[in-house]
Amino acid sequence: FADKLFTVPAAGGFPSELPLPIGEEAAYSPDGTHLAYVPHPQWQAAWKRYRGGQTTPIWIADLKDSSVVKIPRENSTDFNPLWVGNTIYFLSDRNGLVSLFAYDTATRKVSEALKSEGFDFKSASAGPDAIIIEQFGSLHLYDLNTHQSKTVNIRVAGDFAQVRPGFVKVEPKRIHAFNLSPTGTRALMEAWGEIFTVPTDKGDIRNVTHSPAVADRDPAWSPDGKWIAYFSDEPGEYELQLRQQNGLGQVRHIKLGQSPSFYYAPVWSPDSKKIAYSDKRLNLWYVDVATGASKLVDTDYYEGPQFNQNWAPDSKWVAYAKQLPSHLHAIYVYSVEQGKTYQVTDGMSDALYPVFDKNGKYLYFTASTDLGLAESAGWDMSSDNHLVTRSAYIVVLAKDLPSPLAPESDEEKVKEEIKAAEKEKSKDKNKSKDKDAKSDADTTADGDKDKEKDKDKDKDKDKDKDKDKDDKGKNKDSDKPVVVRVDIEGIGQRILALPIPAKDYVNLIAGKSGILFLSEGPAVITEDDQENLKQTLQRFDLSKRKVDKFLEDVNDFTISANGEKLLYRKEEQWAVTGTEEPPASEKSDKPKPGEGPLKLETMEIYVQPRDTWKQIYRETWRIERDFFYDPHYHGLDLAKVAKKYEPYLEGIASRDELTYLFQEALGEITVGHMFVGGGYHPESKKIKGGLLGADYSIENGRYRVARVYDGENWNPGLQAPLTQPGVNVKAGEYILAVNGRELRASDDIYSFFEQTAGKQVQLKVGPNPDDKGAREVTVVPVESEDTLRHLAWIDLIPRVRATATSIATTSPKSGKTLPSLTNASTKADSLPITLLTLCGVR
Repeated sequence: FADKLFTVPAAGGFPSELPLPIGEEAAYSPDGTHLAYVPHPQWQAAWKRYRGGQTTPIWIADLKDSSVVKIPRENSTDFNPLWVGNTIYFLSDRNGLVSLFAYDTATRKVSEALKSEGFDFKSASAGPDAIIIEQFGSLHLYDLNTHQSKTVNIRVAGDFAQVRPGFVKVEPKRIHAFNLSPTGTRALMEAWGEIFTVPTDKGDIRNVTHSPAVADRDPAWSPDGKWIAYFSDEPGEYELQLRQQNGLGQVRHIKLGQSPSFYYAPVWSPDSKKIAYSDKRLNLWYVDVATGASKLVDTDYYEGPQFNQNWAPDSKWVAYAKQLPSHLHAIYVYSVEQGKTYQVTDGMSDALYPVFDKNGKYLYFTASTDLGLAESAGWDMSSDNHLVTRSAYIVVLAKDLPSPLAPESDEEKVKEEIKAAEKEKSKDKNKSKDKDAKSDADTTADGDKDKEKDKDKDKDKDKDKDKDKDDKGKNKDSDKPVVVRVDIEGIGQRILALPIPAKDYVNLIAGKSGILFLSEGPAVITEDDQENLKQTLQRFDLSKRKVDKFLEDVNDFTISANGEKLLYRKEEQWAVTGTEEPPASEKSDKPKPGEGPLKLETMEIYVQPRDTWKQIYRETWRIERDFFYDPHYHGLDLAKVAKKYEPYLEGIASRDELTYLFQEALGEITVGHMFVGGGYHPESKKIKGGLLGADYSIENGRYRVARVYDGENWNPGLQAPLTQPGVNVKAGEYILAVNGRELRASDDIYSFFEQTAGKQVQLKVGPNPDDKGAREVTVVPVESEDTLRHLAWIDLIPRVRATATSIATTSPKSGKTLPSLTNASTKADSLPITLLTLCGVR
C-alpha cells in the first residue's frame, strides 16, 4: 500500500533507494543531510476535514542513521513539504481550509504562513525567494521576504483537443442497455446516453435520439413495433419519453411522479398500452401510455435485485419478485383490473425471474433453498464464494387446467388398432392423389383456352385472392385472444418442479409458448466474475420435457417479443440467432439472413465534450441526492455546494480536470469511500514492459543482480524468469547484454525490456563485469513482479517470528548479542521491525 523513495541522477541512470522503509513525497534540506517527507499515502483524495487513522504527518529524517523528528500536529493532514533555509513549509488542514504553514527547525515551532480563503490550497513549489501555490485552478505567489501573496494572472490560449466536438466510435464495451424489435429485425441499444437501432441484416445503424447533452437510458421497443420508450433527463430530471421507432416525429413526454428519482427497466405490456417500471425508492409502477397516469403496484422491503416484472399475454396481470422481511424473494402477481397484489410462493425459498407463458396458462420462475449466507454477501467472509443452486418451476394458473407434467406412459397398440390406423392413412393418400390429378387436368385445359378466357380467368383469380383475404381476415378475427385466469385459492398446490437440473441460474426468459431460456452462471460466482459474467444458455421445451444446451460463454441475452429471435453478447461481440436451433458455428456455413454477428463498425456518436461534462456534473449531484446514505448529507446543503462549484465547468479543458473538480466539490460531503475517476479518454497504446523478478545494483560500471525472487514455476501466476530450469541466474552475477545489446551502468535497464513481457529474450550473464565466463540464456520476462515480491514477503514472516521470539526470550545479562533490527537496513535478509506488528509479536 505504501511506496518507497528513490533518487535518480539528473543526467539519468539507475535509481537508488533511500534508507527509509516507506515514503510518498519529500524535500531535501539545503545541505542534503536531512529529508522532510510524508511517510504514507492518504488513500482517498476527496475527503475534506478528515481526522481518521490515515491522516498524513511530515517527518524529518536524518539520512546518516534514519532517525526521525516529527513535525508537531494534532491528527491533521500535512503534506507537500518544502525546505527553504532553516524553515520547512508545508500544506495542512489543521486550522480548517488547507493553508500554508511554516516549521522552524531551530525552535521546532509551527506557524501559519498564509491562510487560504474560499478554497483549499492544492499544491505548492518553492523557488529562491517565493513559493508558488495552486488554489483550485488559480496561482498565488507567496513572497518569502515580505510574507505577502499576490495572484499570478495566467491566460492560456490553445486548441485543446479534448474539448473539440467530433465523432467518436462506439466501442462494444460502452453498450449498456439493449433490447430487440418485436420481430428481431433490429437490435435496440443504449451507448453514451444515446439510443441506437442496429439492423440485423440490411440497412444502417440509426441514432434515434441525437442528444449529446442529455442522458437517454433503458430503451424498450413496443410490441406493436411503433414506439421506443426510454428514460431521459432532458427536462432536468428523469422522465419517460416515447419516440417513433424511426426517430422521426415529435417526442412524447411523460412525467413520472412529483418527486424526482431514478427509474429503471421499462417493460411494455403486450398490447402496447402500458409500461411497467421501477424507481430507486423501491417502488414498482405501471403507466398508462394514453393518459400518462402512473399507478403504484408495490414497494420492496430492501435494496437489491429489481422486480424482474413481466406482463401476462393479455396485459391484465403483472408478475414480479419482491423481497420479504427475511431478505428472501417471493413471487407476486398484480391484477390491473382489481388493483390488487397476490403472493404466489410461500417465501420459504428465494424465488426470482417470473415469466408468463405466451399461452397465458402458466407462470415460470426459479427458486433457491440453499441461498443462505450468500444473501448477506459483503458483511462477513462466511458469505463469500457461496455455492448457490436454483431450480425451475411452473405454476398452473387456473384451477381447472390439467397438469403440463402429467404422467406419461408408452403403451403397445393391438394389431387391429394398427391396421385401422394404416387404412385411414391410405384413404387420406388416395384423396390427395385424386385432388392433384384433377388440378393437373384443370391446368392443361386452361392452357388451351383463348386470350379472352385467359382474361376472364385472371379476373376470377383476382376475385379468389380477395376472397382469400376476406377469409383470412375472418379467421383472424375469429381467433380468440388469450385470456389469463389466475385462481389464487390453492395456487401453492399447483406449483410443479420442471425437469431441469438445479444450477446457479441467473436469468430466465420465455420464448414461444412452452419454450424457456435459462442462463446458467458458474457454480460459484466470485467478485471478479460479476463485471463480465460468463453464462451457459439452456433451452427447455415443455412439450418434450427436455433441456438442451443452446449457447456457451454468453455474457448477456434477450429475446424478441414474438419469441423467434435471440440477441446475445460474447465479450465484445453482439449477435442475433433464431430460437429454434443454436447458432451456426464459425466453421459452418454462413448464417441465415437476419442472423449472425451485428455489424457495429460504423456505430458512432457525436460528442460535444463541454455539454457532456455539464450533464455529468448534474447527474453526479442527483446521484448524491438520491443515493447518499444520510438523508441530511452530513449537514451539507447539496444544492448550494453544487452551485458554488458549477462556474468552474466553463474553465475545464479535459476529462481529468472534470475529475479534479469532482474531487474538490464532493470532498465537501466529508465521507469515506468517495472515490472519483473514470470517464472517456482517447486511447493510447500501452507498451508492456518485461521484468525479470530481480533487484539490481550498479557495480563496476555494470548491472549486477542483487537478489533473485523465487516463484512457483509450476504455477502460471508465479513464474520466476531467472529461476527456470536451464537459466539459473544467481545473485551476484552481472547482466552484460540483452538481445545482443550491450548493457552499461549509464543505460536504463528497463528500457531494454520494453514490449518483451511474455516473449523470449536472450541474456548474456556472467560472474564478472567483462565477458569472462559469460553465458547466453533465454528468459521470458513477466509483466508484473507483484506476486513474486508478495511471495517473498510471506516467506519472510517465519524468520521475523523466530527473531522476535529470540529477542523476547534472550536477556541482555546473558551476554548474547541481540539481532540488529533497524528501519534503515535495506539488505535482502534484513528483518524490518514494522513486520513484528504484522506477525502479531508486538
